[in-house]
Formats: sequence, C-alpha cells, structure tokens
Amino acid sequence: MPIIAPSLLSANFLQLQKDCDMLNASEADWYHLDVMDGRFVPNISYGPMIIEFIRKATTKVCDVHLMIEEPGHYAEAFKKAGADILTVHYEACPHLHRNIQQIKSLGMKAGVAINPHTSIDVLKDVLKEIDLALIMSVNPGFGGQHFIPNTLNKIRDLRQLIAQQHAEVLIEIDGGVTVENAKDIIDAGADVLVAGNTVFRSADPAATIARLKAIR
Repeated sequence: MPIIAPSLLSANFLQLQKDCDMLNASEADWYHLDVMDGRFVPNISYGPMIIEFIRKATTKVCDVHLMIEEPGHYAEAFKKAGADILTVHYEACPHLHRNIQQIKSLGMKAGVAINPHTSIDVLKDVLKEIDLALIMSVNPGFGGQHFIPNTLNKIRDLRQLIAQQHAEVLIEIDGGVTVENAKDIIDAGADVLVAGNTVFRSADPAATIARLKAIR
C-alpha cells in the first residue's frame, strides 16, 4: 500500500486551513512541503514560517523537500518549524554526508533527492545513511509538469541497489504523478507518491487520494 503525500504547493493558500482539514480527514499519509529559493530552482515558494503554521494544523508527517542551495544553513530552522523528514538535493550538497549527519543529529529523518538527469549511482555511498530517496520525475521548480517516462527505469535500478545493500530506504517519486500512471510507478518499486495538481485540482481531492491509496 503506497504512502500518499499530497504536495501543498498546489493547495489554495487563501484557504490553507480548509485544505489542511481535508488532508487530515483523508487517507493521505504525509504532507509534502516544497521549499524553493529562486536560486537552485527558478521559483520561490515558502519557508519555515508557513511550515510552522501547517505543523500546527496537522498531526500527520511533515515531509519537507528543500529545493534550495546551502540547505545546511536552514536545517535547524526547519526542525524548529516542525519537519519530520528533511530532504536535500544531491546537486546542492558538495558535502552530502555532512548534510545527512546534520539532519539526523537534529532528530529528523534524512532524505536525498536527485534531479531527472542525475544517475541513481550517486546514492550508492549514502544509502545506508538515509531514510528516503526522492527521484524527481519532472524538472524541479513548478507543479503541473508531465511525468518523465525514464523515471520508471531509475526506480527499478534504485530498488535493486537498495536490495543489494540491504538498506532500509523508502523511494519517493515527485512530479507528474496521476491516477493513471500511479500503478506503473508503484509496480516499478516506489513507496511514496507525491501528488499536487492531481489531488488539489480534482473535483473531489479526498476521493482522489483514496483512489491513489487503493492502488496495489
């Protein structure tokens, strides 16, 4: 049964409490919170202050995805804001192991994300250190993009690598996840589905979450 993590980047921020109430009552497992700095990606979203308010609105897991440069400068702020999982990008971390150690020392679970052009091989040396591997299935920065088909091959390869190392790592897929392609993504070996527009732009978001959750 997949973990469903709706991305609040697609929520209605004028009615954020309403959307949080919907997620709380739904079968969603996690809140996926995308942080963008306008430097690592060509967009700006929100920071610790908004996450702090969201944290007060839910008891569900707050899965924070940092699409920012120099994430080590902000890890403590996101911990204080209420992050349960903090994911940093391989491409933004020249000292990745140090970033992972910092996240864990603060009491959060650690994730590492890779962009579509980045090979899963870069995760080999840290798989035993992390809790989550996030494969971007679109180019990061904007919601509503189409799923990149080669992602399925990357999921299969990463699942095999995790098995070879006997690591305990969840595979999370972020970008272009739909009700139509979710089964293929899960069959390839994904554990966590991030869905933004698919959930929040649907006529019945809670029902859409339930459909995603029911996929085997």
